[in-house]
Amino acid sequence: MAGVVMRPFGLLLAGSALAVIPSPASAQRTSDNAVTAAEDAFGTSIGNESIGLYSSSQVRGFSPVSAGNVRIEGIYLDRQGYLANRLVSGSTIRVGLSAQGYPFPAPTGIVDYRLRNVGDETIVSVVAGSLAYGGPSVEIDAQVPIIGSRLGAAFGASWAHELYYDGADAQYLRAAIVPRWRPSDAVEIVPFWSATVGRDEEVAPTIVTAGPFAPPEVRRRTYFGQRWAAKDSASVNAGVIAKARIGEHWSIAGGLFRSIFENEQNFAELFVDTTADGRTRERVIADPGQRYASTSGELRASRSFTDGTRLHTLHALVRARRLDSRYGGAAPALDLGERQLGEPVAAPEPTRFEFGELTRDRVRQATVGLAYEGRWRQVGQLSLGIQRTDYRKSVELPDGLTARAEDDPWLFYASGAAFLSEAVALYAGYTRGLEESGLAPNNAANRNEALPAIRTRQADAGLRWSIAPRLRLVAGLFDVRKPYFSTDEANVYTILGEVRHRGAELSLSGSLTDDLAIVFGAVLMQPRVTGQAVELGRVGRRPLGQAATILRGNADWRLPFLPGVSVDLALSWFGERPASRDNVVTLDPYALIDIGARYRFRLGRSPATLRLQVQNLTNSFAWSVVGSNSYGLMDKRRVSALLSVDF
Repeated sequence: MAGVVMRPFGLLLAGSALAVIPSPASAQRTSDNAVTAAEDAFGTSIGNESIGLYSSSQVRGFSPVSAGNVRIEGIYLDRQGYLANRLVSGSTIRVGLSAQGYPFPAPTGIVDYRLRNVGDETIVSVVAGSLAYGGPSVEIDAQVPIIGSRLGAAFGASWAHELYYDGADAQYLRAAIVPRWRPSDAVEIVPFWSATVGRDEEVAPTIVTAGPFAPPEVRRRTYFGQRWAAKDSASVNAGVIAKARIGEHWSIAGGLFRSIFENEQNFAELFVDTTADGRTRERVIADPGQRYASTSGELRASRSFTDGTRLHTLHALVRARRLDSRYGGAAPALDLGERQLGEPVAAPEPTRFEFGELTRDRVRQATVGLAYEGRWRQVGQLSLGIQRTDYRKSVELPDGLTARAEDDPWLFYASGAAFLSEAVALYAGYTRGLEESGLAPNNAANRNEALPAIRTRQADAGLRWSIAPRLRLVAGLFDVRKPYFSTDEANVYTILGEVRHRGAELSLSGSLTDDLAIVFGAVLMQPRVTGQAVELGRVGRRPLGQAATILRGNADWRLPFLPGVSVDLALSWFGERPASRDNVVTLDPYALIDIGARYRFRLGRSPATLRLQVQNLTNSFAWSVVGSNSYGLMDKRRVSALLSVDF
């Protein structure tokens, strides 16, 4: 893991991700830098920075979070609530080569979060300044050793007045505590708790056009919905992780978690029947409180043994989750009349809403698995695994009926790598999975509905080439397939076929000189939809909103003639995207340019960093695709300035 020093327990634990226990960190917030921390271009986040081709919401065109592929320090978590930065120091996307040797991978990729660590000395970090569009923010993180390296705690709190691209704003309070107890060199126990509370957040508008065309551009940072259409929300994540080495050959890792997300009264702001010249009709839909609460956990035991230069590890896994959701009950839509798109027209807030009955959704899932990892020094590695999943879902509808779904697939994976030399390695893998599908979007007739679990599969292969001691190239091919969700002619978000994302990905990362670090990535994809709906012309062959080409590059240059100063540059290119179900409407490509700088100095005896950044420097305008002929706004040019101090 980037930024964390790993303490292996000899050859045995060097081969097992379960039993690696991080040693105390020596720095906290002033050294945050995603470019220098990244090991590849597939996705890295640290502190407030995220870079790379992929993120928790998008890996090879799909969302690992919506699919349920979330890990926290390598342990399975059924995430419902947001994971606050006060709880986690960053994350890594596990896909392609970075998933090699990772026990029980997933077709949509895995987002693996790192909890904040505790060092050998007390450090209190303060990060304060303005976020995008001038929103004030203050963050306080601390690491406090209590009994040397045996017992300590990391904790933090933050407040931000967040300002958004559409003119909305919100107040957010986040807090977390992460004690770490190491009763011996071979055992670590980490309980944690975090909460994220948002207040008075106006909902983002969704623009639905009256025909096969994109809406006209509107001014950003001007909220044109109703100010009273605001939501309050709360996320809580709590749990405990334990890792242990038992003797010379055994290791155990496990965790038990509780994750909750709930909205109090919520809204949808829809601007429907929008014409090419910007005439539109505003509709507001109010929801009663919605709640998604999960208890999940995993227990994994590993047995390792050596055979000359070969290391063999066997894993046994038990994983389970229990998810209870409460959603639906929307009040009849309020028709607030015709107006010009982008111009706010205030309407009185209704005294009350006539809410309907809620839908109650229950998921029970249990998985057992066995896996083998073999590593042959300077030759290669092999990973094999099989899982049996028992999935049960029941939906209690407002009319009193209950719908049920069951599945119990066998899931397997196989991957391997061959080391052709110290500089070149080849890899290949195949994985099957059972994944969640997220929620139906706001513009759908079945909005907020929890969608069924689906079977997915992935094949990939490629190579890693260490071009120089500090510069690495990863190039690969991938093929990911799963059922295709979109809105049908009745505006119901449902399965309309199968989608295949096939393409190539490239990562070049490392240091060109002692002062210049780069991270460059590219995805060249051929996304296609197949099935009867495509053959009948109801659905186009290209999946909605998916760009076939994505290019992203980052560079960080420490100026040798100005000690303590570095400048950074980020370039992004997104290809054209289909914006209608039948592919009649396509959005043009767009590019983004970000520039920034850091000044590292000392404030008294404390290290400090001043971070300045301008994002979307050229103020490019682009629509996001939220559904067929349905659009959302994206960020404009924005400036942020943050001062970090480690006391």
